[in-house]
Amino acid sequence: MHSFRPSALLSPGSLVTLAGAALTVVGSVAYLGDNANLSLPTIFYGIPILLGGLALKSSELPPPGRLTPPAALRTLRERPESESLRKLLADVSRWRYGQKAHLESSLEALKLWDEDDPPQLVEVEEFDHQGGYGLRLTFDLHGVAAERWQQRRERLGRFFGPGLEALLEEPAPGRLCLVLQPLSAPSAVAP
Repeated sequence: MHSFRPSALLSPGSLVTLAGAALTVVGSVAYLGDNANLSLPTIFYGIPILLGGLALKSSELPPPGRLTPPAALRTLRERPESESLRKLLADVSRWRYGQKAHLESSLEALKLWDEDDPPQLVEVEEFDHQGGYGLRLTFDLHGVAAERWQQRRERLGRFFGPGLEALLEEPAPGRLCLVLQPLSAPSAVAP
């Protein structure tokens, strides 16, 4: 299955680094060409921006792969009852800085966190569950055993939003899928 993952070149850290590098190069060339009006501001701003970009790149956590194209299931995702999962998807679909893993605070609150080797969210998939919107979050377990996840299965659905149930699947050793779906199919709306 194809994964939709944003390019690392288009991450905020990369863009800031490239902007800082460009300003520094322009300023250096202007300095060598005795153009003080151009060299001073570009070097003055370019070097700190470059260093800030490099600092961002060093603490960058890319979004997980997205198995469902962003345009798919849009009408299902935009329903009011899908709000909690829509917010969860938006949260895990962005670049993170200074964190060890996606959903770090949520996993800590659920006691599914290992400080030295936390679970890593690697893929997100949206799906239609009997007319309701669902998410499948695939984790590499690392330092947290699947048994610990199983012990908290009942709480997982409630934690991520009202009216959700959590199912756990183990597609491979060391990998776990957290499936969040509506408890029951939504009732049909009369026209």
